[in-house]
Amino acid sequence: MCLTLIGKVALVTGAGRGLGRAYALHLAKLGANVAVNDINLDSAKDYGEELTAPTVTDEVKRIGRGSIGIQADVTEKDQVDEMIKQVLDEFGHLDILVNNAGGNLNRQGPKAGSPVTFPSSASMEDHRYILDINLTGTILCCQAASVPMKRQRYGKIVNVASQAGLHAAPEMTKAMSYNVAKAAIVHYTRCLAAELGPYNIYVNCIAPGWISTSRAIAEGRAGKAAESLEKQIPLGRLGLPEDVAKVVEFLVTDLSDYVTGQCISVCGGYILF
Repeated sequence: MCLTLIGKVALVTGAGRGLGRAYALHLAKLGANVAVNDINLDSAKDYGEELTAPTVTDEVKRIGRGSIGIQADVTEKDQVDEMIKQVLDEFGHLDILVNNAGGNLNRQGPKAGSPVTFPSSASMEDHRYILDINLTGTILCCQAASVPMKRQRYGKIVNVASQAGLHAAPEMTKAMSYNVAKAAIVHYTRCLAAELGPYNIYVNCIAPGWISTSRAIAEGRAGKAAESLEKQIPLGRLGLPEDVAKVVEFLVTDLSDYVTGQCISVCGGYILF
């Protein structure tokens, strides 16, 4: 692996487990110093995800990169602003932001399962929570990170949407709030890219498909359920977190220096358009 990010500083939100952890470790292997954010830095324990060190921050350090762990709620502006300040105080600059925090999470906690939000009957409490942890958190982090990036006239921002934000299907109607939040992230990415392009700040988006994360497996994406999904995917398999991390690599290195305002679906062909 080429050390294409030596000297760069990355902030990955929602990086305590799953896809966020995969992004953080992949960027570290590329040479970046990585700030690891999560609302719970020990969140890997919620789904039995095994780490190679006590925390993801420690895993990054074992790779040989600088790292700090920042426990912060990305839906709270004051906490987001303080998070960016901590990154700048520690490393002096911020070059890469990966907005991974979010998901179709239950406000009652990780053991409560995914909430049901039908288009015609979703509770507004669940709806607002899902919009906040996905869309609002992404916007707040982009706004805060854009300040130092504008000042240095460089930055790479990757927002994380989902295949759920790119199409609607009968089996997806019970996750309306999540679908709408992820669709909004795609369009927010376009709007922000148009504004920040003159500052040499790139803003793109990824839309992961059916990925085998620890949470997905714990909630049933295994066995016969996985086999059923695989039959719908042209490449014939579920994705791995590292599959998505490689696309993040493309978007935060010089490989994508003429790409901005785009959304890349990382789904094995599940979404074809």
